[in-house]
Formats: sequence, structure tokens, C-alpha cells
Amino acid sequence: MADYKELWTSLDIDLEKHDQLCAVLPEFYGEIYMQQENRPEAMNYYNFVVSEIHGYRVQELADMRKDGKKVVGTFCVYVPDEIIVAANAASVGLCAGSEFWHPDGEKVVPRNTCPLVKAAAGALVGNTCPYFKSCDMLVGETTCDAKKKLWETFAEYTPIHVMNLSSMKREQDYINWQGEIKLFKERMEELTGVEVTAEKLSESTKLLNDKRRALQRLYETRKVANPPISGKDALLVTQIAFYDDPARFTQMTNQLCDELEKRIENGEGVFEKKAPRILITGIPMAIPNWKLHHIIETSGGAVVAEETCTGVKYFQNLVDESASTLEDHYKILADRYLKTNCACFTPNTSRIDDIVRLYKEYAADGVVYYTLPFCTTYAAEFKAVKEALAKENIPVINIESDYGLEDAGQIKTRLEAFFEMIGNK
Repeated sequence: MADYKELWTSLDIDLEKHDQLCAVLPEFYGEIYMQQENRPEAMNYYNFVVSEIHGYRVQELADMRKDGKKVVGTFCVYVPDEIIVAANAASVGLCAGSEFWHPDGEKVVPRNTCPLVKAAAGALVGNTCPYFKSCDMLVGETTCDAKKKLWETFAEYTPIHVMNLSSMKREQDYINWQGEIKLFKERMEELTGVEVTAEKLSESTKLLNDKRRALQRLYETRKVANPPISGKDALLVTQIAFYDDPARFTQMTNQLCDELEKRIENGEGVFEKKAPRILITGIPMAIPNWKLHHIIETSGGAVVAEETCTGVKYFQNLVDESASTLEDHYKILADRYLKTNCACFTPNTSRIDDIVRLYKEYAADGVVYYTLPFCTTYAAEFKAVKEALAKENIPVINIESDYGLEDAGQIKTRLEAFFEMIGNK
């Protein structure tokens, strides 16, 4: 990474502590990603993004702010980026996937909080994440109790807007979410001084749908008998989608898809032909949480899809582009975002339908159900998912693990036994 100390200093980053973080990532990334054989050439763009993870994009955001543009940080796929982009602001996803941030996080949230929330807290209050420090406003949502309390803490440090997502999907909940989107639009206009019109929302919808279409195209390539891209690489692409420039990301991902489709034509895959095909379902995996994919794919498995917020939940549903009035946009956005089946909802049987559908679409051989410690909603849903998958004769294994690598050997042993069981069916 180039020298960005002047930039980081301007953002009030704790340089000494930040150097410790930057020193670890290259070796970690190299071990997980660069040891893969037969990677697509187009993955070099995503290698570059990671090599400059706290540099190039952060500098772009700083330049935008100098030009008067605002930067907004989000934590959840329920926050409508269409509103942010229509207000001429940049959106960056801020979920944190490293235990590096836990010691600082535990200063402001309980120790027995889920690793994702604890890491996000540490990234902000420890002054070690330049993305947090680049934001003019954060946007939270009420998808779990830990997050609700985190927003109260964050409000002591930075401006924050919280969207109230209902825990059910009744007609009044759709109407409530339309109202929340309208309130968010008004808050964004207040922040940026830019009026969000129906025309601007149509333009931002098209821009973000194009990004979703590129990701849909990428995931289509994973459905073939021997996918031309590893699960680790596909996960990395989706993780980067949350904070890269949307137009550039779409262009680079479509270039990657061009290469992958040629690989398919040539019968070129990246896995052993008998590798068990695995669908992962559960919690989101923020950078640099590549742990589960790495263990699966170094244990003989092939990850072919993720029913997660850093998987198909992020892009599988497009926003209807036919709206012509603001009221139409509010309704269409509410309908689209509430199609996402998070464990925060009750009842949430549609998520089980999604898992079964994806298992069949991607010709998976088994399901790995992934949860973080203290993530009550996803942990609680395992029982219903397991019972439903049993009726479909779909093998499933539950893996609960935090960001640390201490249990990697134990997980690997369990997965190898699971893969052997799948192979003997």
C-alpha cells in the first residue's frame, strides 16, 4: 500500500495502532488468497482493492468530501442505497470482520456481544478504521438488540440516523417501512442539501440494479458442474461491492464474468471434480472474515453459493425500475427490501424456502449453517432449518465460530467428516 499517513492523520487515525492492523493483513490475505491455483486473471482488480484497502478508496472519499459530496456509512442490506446515491452522496458498508477491533470494542459494548457488533464498535472508538472516520453520517437499523444499543453508543461519537425495521411482514409493516424510507430521504436531503427527486431515484435505481445484475451474472457461473471461480474469490467480490464505486465495480465484475464464461466454455474449473458442493447459510461475513470459506475449500469442499447478506441476499432481488413518482419509489423500495429474509423476522419460513431453492439451483450436496457466538436470531433458527432440510433429505451441519483461528482445526475435522458422510450417501 502506498503511503497514506498524511490522509490518515487528517482523519484522526491512531497511526501506531493502525500500523499494527496493516502489518497483519498482507500476510493473512496472501496465505488465504494468493496460494490458490488457477485463479482468474480478472481477480487482480480485487487483489488491488485489498492491497489498498485503507488507501485508494479512502483517498477517493476524501476527494469527494473536498468537492462537497457527503459520505454515508451503513451496516445492513436493508438500508436503501438508492436514497443515498440519489442525494449525491457515497455509500460505504462498514461491518467489521476482524477480532483486531475487539479489545477497543469491549470498552463500549459488553464482552458477550456478537463479534461483528463488537468489531464495528472497536473500529470506530479505537480510531483505526479510516472508513468510519470518512463518514459524515452513519445509518443504523433495528435488526438486532445488539445493534440497537450500539447505535446509542455511536451517537456519542458521530451523527447517526436509525431506520426502524419491523420484525414482522404484515401490511402495516410494509407501510411503516415506506414511511421509514421517506424519513431517510428527508434526512439525506438535510445532510447533503440535495433534493431527492423521482428522476434522481430512477437513475440511482438503474445504477445499483446494474451492480446487482453483475453479481447475479457472477453467481450464475457458480452453478456449473465445476465452477470457474472459488467460493473464497466470489465472497471477496461481494464484500468489495459494499464499498467500491458502484459503476467501476459493475464494470470490473462484468469483465470478471466475461473471463469466467470463457472458462466455462473451455471446461475449465478450479475444484477437484468430486469436491462436495456446499451452500453456506447464516450470518454475514465482513472483510476480512474469510475463515469458513478457507477451511471448507482447504478441506476438499467447494463453496458454490451463500444464503447470507454477503451472498445472494445482497443482490438477488432487483428494484422495479418503472416508478415515476416519489410515492411509487417509496412503495417499490419497501417491497424490494422487505423481500430479504433475515432471521430478525418472525415468522421467517421464507428463509427456509430460500435455502431449499438455492440448494437445488446450485446443485449443492450439503449445507453449512454458520453463526457467530451470541447471534441469537440465527442460532435460534437452526432448529427449524434443520427440521425442514431433513424432510428434503438435505444434509446440514451447524458451525458456530468467532473471528479467531483457535478452533480452525476442530472445524476442519468436523467438516471433513461431514464431507465424507455426504460422499457416502
